[in-house]
Amino acid sequence: MPKKRRITVAQIMQAIEADDSLGFCIACGAQAEGVEPDAQGYECEECGAEKVYGAEELLIMGFGGAE
Repeated sequence: MPKKRRITVAQIMQAIEADDSLGFCIACGAQAEGVEPDAQGYECEECGAEKVYGAEELLIMGFGGAE
């Protein structure tokens, strides 16, 4: 089983500032493209979990590991 990647606040902020419709899977840590800022529960293309959230949504949720 692949190791889960940590999603950092810096990654979330970079995705928001780039304004490229990026999100992250909170199950495996994969970055996802074509994700609405307020997305919740999209399917992850890497692991299949319905745990992809928009970067802005993650920030509102207070998500992001320590730097």
